[in-house]
Amino acid sequence: MSLNLGSILFAAADSRPDHPAVKLNDRVITYTELDRAARGVASSLRERGLELGDRVALMVPNVPEFTIAYFGILYAGCVVVPLNVLLAAPEVSYHLEDSGSSLLIAHTFFQEPASKGALGVGVPVVWTEGESKGHLPDLASAAPIPAVHPTSPDDTAVIIYTSGTTGQPKGAELTHSNLLMNAALVVPRLIPVDKSDVALGVLPLFHSFGQTCVQNAVIAVSATLTLLPRFTPEDAFEIMERDGVTLFAGVPTMYFGLLHHQGERVYDLSKLKHCLSGGAPMPVEVMTAFEKKFPVTVLEGYGLSETSPVASFNMSDRPRKVGSVGYPVWGVEMATFDDEDRPVPDGERGEICIRGHNVMKGYWGRPEATEEAMRNGWFHTGDIGIRDADGCYHIVDRVKDMIIRGGFNVYPREVEEALYTHPAVVEAAVIGVAHQSHGEEIKAVVALAKDQKATPEELIAFCKERLAAYKYPRVIEFVDELPKGPTGKILKRELS
Repeated sequence: MSLNLGSILFAAADSRPDHPAVKLNDRVITYTELDRAARGVASSLRERGLELGDRVALMVPNVPEFTIAYFGILYAGCVVVPLNVLLAAPEVSYHLEDSGSSLLIAHTFFQEPASKGALGVGVPVVWTEGESKGHLPDLASAAPIPAVHPTSPDDTAVIIYTSGTTGQPKGAELTHSNLLMNAALVVPRLIPVDKSDVALGVLPLFHSFGQTCVQNAVIAVSATLTLLPRFTPEDAFEIMERDGVTLFAGVPTMYFGLLHHQGERVYDLSKLKHCLSGGAPMPVEVMTAFEKKFPVTVLEGYGLSETSPVASFNMSDRPRKVGSVGYPVWGVEMATFDDEDRPVPDGERGEICIRGHNVMKGYWGRPEATEEAMRNGWFHTGDIGIRDADGCYHIVDRVKDMIIRGGFNVYPREVEEALYTHPAVVEAAVIGVAHQSHGEEIKAVVALAKDQKATPEELIAFCKERLAAYKYPRVIEFVDELPKGPTGKILKRELS
């Protein structure tokens, strides 16, 4: 049986050839043009000697060249290795060497780290811009490959590297079946997205959330993707109004930014119908305030790079439970297990484990890590959660983020939820810091809203009223802004 993720593009080009596929400001690429460019890239890769299963790294921001190269690589039967565009040269070298990539396609914005990183491991670079032979425009204009190279459902389509909070990043091998099922079957079942929709592509396309739930899901229904390379609330609002955006998918910090934007003008968001949140738990107070300010319902879901990514979701056709990540999606099972991999009763905390069509093939080149993560046929997420009596899941925290204070387990998210109910708090992250007698103490790093004031004593007293005595933070640090990764997710590992 042959199955290639690229089929979503050539099917869209066949059904809606002249419809806008990808936009970047005034630049518009139709489905015919996108398919033609991808076929040219595929032909060029084959001419360079790349074969079925060869890896091609992609270091490109949210511009049309990402999508062109992505599908060109798939059309050639090769494997896409999307790289975080903020990597430094040594990190680029690591990812290229670890994945065994034969080629790096990179944007000229990142010329220094890309060229130095590739040179360090002897990998040639194709630049996304330039008129000379060998650049991406030249590859895209080559004679098109007549047919997509056949691949099997279980062949690896994309290797996405995990964030590497402990040790070196690991590459999750996602198959053509994993990704096609998630984008073409799961996402359209969750929200009634169709060919009339326009999605804002601001989540990084090198990340699984933006790649599957925005780029691939949009192409699977032959809708339109309008790109924003770097998130700012004002730019996002302007594009939503200008292009009539109907679908916005973001991480919680993006919602914070939109909610607290204090621009002079009011934007017309009347076309906006669907808002998705994922990547990190959405504070209930933020979701409630956002929905009060804007006439749209935010649906929260859950997943990981290793699960393509969607595993559970608050679905549009089922009652929503605010503060939860919803129910397992079609064809996916979830469970909560204790430390000995035994199921825990509903209402009790356990590690969330997943199995189904969305679970990765394994970690590239790491059989021991794969075996550890995939015990007893279940992918162990490292997230602590609770399943309620209705089968709905609630994320408590990461196993590794849990704070043990004086023998009591403290889950940072619970403390963060309390902090977010304070009117002056716009961002909060809770971490454990070493303590001589308690082992760990609870520290909150907080950013205040513009023109708002609060003291550490005030916030400690505020939390003390809302949390058990062992849970409230004893240390408060104020910052202008919390450190974030490229998706906007708060980076707790950079706090101390």
